[in-house]
Amino acid sequence: MIYTEKFKIGLKDVWKGEEVSNIAILEYLENIAAYHSDSVGYGVRTTKDTNLNWILLDWKVKFLKRPKYGQELTINTWSRKVEKFYAFRDFQVYDDENNLCVIATSKWLLINSKGKIERVEPQMAEKYKSEADRKVFEEENIPKLNIPNYFENSVKYKVLRRDIDIIGHMHNLYYLSIAYEALPEKIYQKRPFNNIRIMYKKEIKLGENVNCKYVNQDNKYIVVIESEDGNILHSIIELY
Repeated sequence: MIYTEKFKIGLKDVWKGEEVSNIAILEYLENIAAYHSDSVGYGVRTTKDTNLNWILLDWKVKFLKRPKYGQELTINTWSRKVEKFYAFRDFQVYDDENNLCVIATSKWLLINSKGKIERVEPQMAEKYKSEADRKVFEEENIPKLNIPNYFENSVKYKVLRRDIDIIGHMHNLYYLSIAYEALPEKIYQKRPFNNIRIMYKKEIKLGENVNCKYVNQDNKYIVVIESEDGNILHSIIELY
């Protein structure tokens, strides 16, 4: 089942040249995924009844054309497949001239209100009506990211109240925001990056300090977010 919504690009959603930012696009994608789940009875609005939440594990996003301020976007999303505890969701973003601008895929984990992993039951999966033959990337699964062997730069970040989402973790969007802080200025000014890959490993909570470690490897800008003591991997972000 294809689920569709329209989003208009606002002032806070653009950067230099009036082009839509990567964070804005991720926000639109996150929102339409939530709206789709709301529509089938397993979204934010029904959490109190189902005691279930979807947790984002992976993003893979590719820009084909970058829309600008004021344009109205049409975004399609669908469940591509469900496997045990996981769901895979794809996206297409079209501008107001019907140009395909962005393609994306994502992986989600089902948990209960206590944070324990839950199996996606057949009756739940059926409501999403997965489109197994419809995928935006050739690969079936999102490739894993590995931690680089060395880093060129590191910055520290303390998680503030403004960073926290409705389930008490740092919001998914802010992983990309703080990854930008680890980029050297010359690299930062190369934005926008048309390929984004984010792998989430462990949630970050209010007041925690994290290290954001950067390296340019194989013409890709990689940021690893880990705990202050280096014992916990929170995320790996790859930009190019």
